[in-house]
Amino acid sequence: MTPDDVAGDPVEIWPEHLEAFELFVALRSQWRVGMAGATGLDYGVMFHKMDRMGLTPERYEELEEQMRVLEHAALDEMSKK
Repeated sequence: MTPDDVAGDPVEIWPEHLEAFELFVALRSQWRVGMAGATGLDYGVMFHKMDRMGLTPERYEELEEQMRVLEHAALDEMSKK
């Protein structure tokens, strides 16, 4: 993917959120989908990936919360279409 593949203005990702963004992108094909569309990320896959990242317990909790924020924002956007 290149910047030309994405429409719209670029956005800045703060350094403290980069790890969550990269994890979110890595899980882009791991959505649970029902009759009404996407319902959320597959947390089993997310936790497996996080377990392999060597995170401290505090960072694990923080990253999990950041992922929930990204997930809910993505679901809100998907529901608009």
